[in-house]
Amino acid sequence: MPLDVQYYRALFPVTGSSIYMNHAAVSPISRRVRDAMAGLLDDVHYFGVEHWEAWMETYDAVRRSLAQLLNADPGEIAFAKNTSEGVSTFANGLDWRAGDEVVSIEGEFPANYYAWKALEKRGVVLRLVPAEQGRVSEEPLLRALTSRTRVVTVSFVQYLSGFRLDLERLGQACAAHGCLLFVDAIQGLGAFPVDVKRANIAGLAADSHKWMLGPEGSALLYVNRQVMERITPSELGWTSVRHWGDFSRRDLSWRDDARRYECGTLNTVGVYGLGAAVNLLHEVGIPNIAERILDLTERLRDGLLARGHSVFGPRVREEASGIVSFVPRQGDAERLVERFLAHGVQVAARGGLVRISPHFYNTEEEIDRVLEISREVESQVSRS
Repeated sequence: MPLDVQYYRALFPVTGSSIYMNHAAVSPISRRVRDAMAGLLDDVHYFGVEHWEAWMETYDAVRRSLAQLLNADPGEIAFAKNTSEGVSTFANGLDWRAGDEVVSIEGEFPANYYAWKALEKRGVVLRLVPAEQGRVSEEPLLRALTSRTRVVTVSFVQYLSGFRLDLERLGQACAAHGCLLFVDAIQGLGAFPVDVKRANIAGLAADSHKWMLGPEGSALLYVNRQVMERITPSELGWTSVRHWGDFSRRDLSWRDDARRYECGTLNTVGVYGLGAAVNLLHEVGIPNIAERILDLTERLRDGLLARGHSVFGPRVREEASGIVSFVPRQGDAERLVERFLAHGVQVAARGGLVRISPHFYNTEEEIDRVLEISREVESQVSRS
């Protein structure tokens, strides 16, 4: 059955105020997400803690929904504040030895850099593979592996170029080499399928406020059960331990699943919003979302190239994502983005480029309008 784009557009009031193509930064939330969060706030407003059992049931339901999204077990899912917290939890939880190596990509988003860079104080070597026009295939990453490599950490989708890695190929190679694969999935999860089992992913983190269409500050951390005992909680509290409900106990034994990485009271309103967002993704279907996004970005990329723009990033569908970045022909990126906004189009400036990132509910007509406006705004800049 064809995807009813107009039905889902009605869930996003932002479509009435602008052409929103900045999902790689922050996504607008749908009516369903807003209503879920408002419902929880009303519950606490009127009843306080009376319905806390329903909150616990919601935590479990959202874990199951996230696990389905990743082909994981619910016990492998922890809630986190953001992607950075998830990366740091995994990076700092390993028992590192001086001389151990981490392999990553040059130009990664800072969330997937600083936690690993800080390990150098413990004698860990961070080796960065250079990217060419935002592209890093699996081969140079694999060539960088040595007998001391313990972790390969990559973004599923590069935040600037939009290049999308083949996680299954990379993960299988890492498993054969005997090292762990960690994935910063924030720029791809919700838009493209991720199977943590097929890809042999040891750990993965993503906030929900981009392609998952959820609220900020509500993220997930996945840790494979087979490596969980090797990832010691580095931030802990009363909910990290096995007897968390017995406040008189002082037994520092971890919970037997990923909840050991949750160190206290959760962002309950954020979890409610996250649950509604993921349920919407399941309803539409991740494969449907992926094909829709690739159709839109292909149309956008082809249109920019036809108008003489230099596009930074992948040119083939297999490596593409929801991100298309181009080099301004006139003026700087920040100024062009301001001009786009004046025309009712929300995009972003990143690294001297204009970054455009549509989601599945955007339309072909909106893509064509953005292409028209790109010509108009550059003409305005050239005359000023």
